[in-house]
Formats: sequence, C-alpha cells, structure tokens
Amino acid sequence: MKKIIAIQSNSLKEINVKTDTTLLLALEAQKRGYKIIWYETKDLNLIKSKIIIYGKVVKFFRNRRNFYKIIRNVKFNLNNANFILIRQNPPFNEDYINSTYYLDYLNSKKVINNPTSVRNVSEKFFSSKFFKFMPETIFTKNFNEIKIFLKKNKKIVIKPINGYAGKNILFLSNKLNKKNIEKYLKNFNHVMVQKYLPKVQDGDKRIFIINGNVKGAIRRLPKKGSILSNISQGGVAYKTTLNPRELKISKIVAKELKKNNIFFAGIDLVGGFLIGDINVTSPTGLPQYMNLTGRNLTVDFWDELEKLK
Repeated sequence: MKKIIAIQSNSLKEINVKTDTTLLLALEAQKRGYKIIWYETKDLNLIKSKIIIYGKVVKFFRNRRNFYKIIRNVKFNLNNANFILIRQNPPFNEDYINSTYYLDYLNSKKVINNPTSVRNVSEKFFSSKFFKFMPETIFTKNFNEIKIFLKKNKKIVIKPINGYAGKNILFLSNKLNKKNIEKYLKNFNHVMVQKYLPKVQDGDKRIFIINGNVKGAIRRLPKKGSILSNISQGGVAYKTTLNPRELKISKIVAKELKKNNIFFAGIDLVGGFLIGDINVTSPTGLPQYMNLTGRNLTVDFWDELEKLK
C-alpha cells in the first residue's frame, strides 16, 4: 500500500530552499518512502462529504538549485493520505480559517496541526494562559487603555493579535500620537500591548516543541538598530541552550499545547519571559537549527508522528 503525505502550503515557487521548514519536513518524509502531494488552499473542494484536492505529485531534491520536480497533476481524496500537513504561511485570515473547516471533515489524527486547534489557538491570545511568565501585557482595542499602559510602563510594544513574522510591530516611548494609534487599531483591530524588554537587544530564543516535548532552541539576534529577531526581518540565528527558567516555561507551555492537540509549535522567549508568540500555524526555524547543531528535528517530527498511527 502506498504511503502518501499531502502538504497544504503556498506555491512551490515561494519556497526558500535555505530556510524553509516545510521543504525539510517533505525531504524527510520522502526519505521514509512517502509520496508527496502538494496543494494550496484554493485546491480544496468538498464533494459528497469527501475532501477532494487538485494537487501535484512532487519529488524533492536536497541541496540542488532545481530542488523539486512536478511528476504529474492529480485529483485526490485527502482521506486517502496517511498525513496532511497544514503548512501555508500566515496571515491567519478568512482563507486560512476556511481551510480548517474543510480539513475538519478528515480524521483529526491525520492532520498536523489539528485544524480545530489551529483555529482555536490564537497565536498571541493563547499566551494569556501564561501571564505569570510574561512581561506585563494587555489585550485591547481601546486607545485610553494603551495610553494608561504607556504612562505606567514608559516603553511599550504593540503587536496585532493576528500578526506574524515581526510585521506591523510598534515600539512606543513616552509619546503617543492618538491619530496614528487609532488608525493602527482600525487597521489591525485588537492588539497585544507589552512592556518593552531591554533584553530584546540581545535577541530572543525560538524553542521547538514536538508532541508536547521541548526538542531544541535557537537564539535569534536582531540586526543593528532593530528590535525584531525574526529571520525574515534580518535576524541572525545562533546556537544556544535553555537555562532552568526558560526550560521550565517551555515545558509548561508544551504540556498545554499537547492538551490542546497541537503537535508542532514554536514559542519565543526574551530575557526569560514568554513574549506571546506561540507559533502553531506554520512553525519555522528547523533548517537553522540543523545548520547550527547538526541535528535534524524533522526526524523527531516524523518519529513522533508515526507513533500516533
């Protein structure tokens, strides 16, 4: 019987061969004898209670400029896949949400991460379960609450609740332009507001969680003049270890994520504080971790996932 993995992602042309975690996951699956079917959210169909996709059978190649070959186009019943990976990039918008409704029709154990959980575990709002491990934080859409918070904390950071990749983050120090903030709130709706942590200049730590276990971490250092450590924003990854406090926090979050049916996640810490980014939609960073440590966590990913069969 053929072993098949379906990957729901962005266009193959958008893959960065050096930094893409999805490519690394696909290569390891292929090594284990799985055939890969690649598709996008636009390819989802619900027909006679079956989730039918129009996808591409793809073969991937490691360390090659032409890193993939489309073998053929295929019409495929997703229920016949061994596993389905949700790996399209944010933003977590209406299209993202609608795709989870389609995938809810499948055996939830086959879909990673669980589509209901992806929909319910807001990447920033979920962190409110762990306020005691975070810098002072509020969630709001109210200008006056932000004004009060800034007056108290002097320096603050504002992030859209559904933001991603370090985009549209505001740093405010003492002064508050009401017109600009109200425009920002109109554009992004509810936001997370946090006390600024000076330690962010020393970078953050991205921790990788697989099936409720803390598997490793990288340190990401922002480029000069920036507070954003995201690789996509110019951050640089370094090898690191977790101190006892960081490991404690990571294990607590990992346990809660597993309880909420999240198999694969990435969380971010700054100066020993959880900063509210709990990445469950399309966790990244595994190629950087492998380059720095020599350890391929996609092996752990597939080992753990195949145990769940």
